[in-house]
Amino acid sequence: MKNVITTDLERCRELLRQDQPVAIPTETVYGLAANIYSESAVKKIFEIKGRPRFNPLIVHVHGIDQMTSLTKELPRNAVKLAEQFWPGPLTLILPKQDSVSDLITAGKETVGIRMPNHELTLRLLKGLNFPLAAPSANPFTRVSPTSAQHVADYFGDAVTVLDGGPCTVGLESTIVGFEGETPVVYRKGGITIEAIEQCVGPVKLRLENEKAPEAPGMLFKHYSPRTTLVLTNDVEKALSKIDNQKVGVLSFYKDAYPGATIVKALSKTRDLEEAAQKLFDALHELDTAGLDMIIAERLPEEGLGITINDRLERAKN
Repeated sequence: MKNVITTDLERCRELLRQDQPVAIPTETVYGLAANIYSESAVKKIFEIKGRPRFNPLIVHVHGIDQMTSLTKELPRNAVKLAEQFWPGPLTLILPKQDSVSDLITAGKETVGIRMPNHELTLRLLKGLNFPLAAPSANPFTRVSPTSAQHVADYFGDAVTVLDGGPCTVGLESTIVGFEGETPVVYRKGGITIEAIEQCVGPVKLRLENEKAPEAPGMLFKHYSPRTTLVLTNDVEKALSKIDNQKVGVLSFYKDAYPGATIVKALSKTRDLEEAAQKLFDALHELDTAGLDMIIAERLPEEGLGITINDRLERAKN
C-alpha cells in the first residue's frame, strides 16, 4: 500500500480531475469522493463500495454559494440551518437542479448537500471547479472509517487516501429534508435533534426506508462489523450467558468486566461527544481482535447517545 495514504492536496485534486475517486477526511467520517459531474467517476464510487444504486449520495461543497447552484429552491429553514451549522455535520435534502445526475440522487428530484468542517478538505474543494459526491469510504454496510488507515485497510491500493488525521466528530452527518418549511430528519447524526429544533422548531422523524431511501443511513442494517454484535442494557448479564468464547465489550465508561477478553470504554468520564468520536474506531479495533462476539452497551437516550444507539442498533447482526 505504498503511497496510498498522502497529504498531497494537488495530487488528490489531479486524481479527481482525472475521474478517479479519492478518500477524503471530514469531521464525521472519511468519504469516498468523486466529481459530481462525471458519471464514470460517480459509478466508480458505487463499484468500489459495492453500494446499491438506489441509495443516494451526499454532495460536498465549500460554501453556501455552491449550494445555491445545485438546488432549485431554498426553504427559509434550510438557510437558517446552513447559517447555524455549516461548516459542520449537517446534510440538507433540497430540490435538485437538472445538472445534478440522477445517479447521485438515485433518481429522486432532491439532492443531499453539506459543507464539511475540515480545513484540509475545504482547501481541496476550493481548488476544484466541481463539488464532490462522497459517501463513507467503506464497503457497503461495514463500519464507517474515521482514520486514513481504516480506509487503506478496506481498499488497499484501489483508493488514494488524503490523510487529515482522525475524525473529530466520528458520527455521520444529521440529514434534514423539508416538507414545505417543516424539517424532516432522515438520519440522526453529529448534530442532535434538540439542536435542530432549537434552530427551526419541531421536526418530523422518518428514519428507515429499505427500498427507496430518501437519504443515506436509512437502511436497517448498516455500520456493521464482521463479528457478531449484540446490544444490551446489562453487560454483566449478557456476559454471564456466554461460555468458552472470546468476547469483546464496547462499554460506555467501564474499562473492565470479568469474563471479557477485551473491553473498550468509549468515555471514562461519560462524555457523549468523546463517546461519539471514539465509536467507530473502537468497533474497528474489536472487529479485528479475533473475537467470537462483541457485546455493546446501550448508552443513555439523550443527546448524542441517541445517535450512538441508532448506529449500534443498525450494527447488530
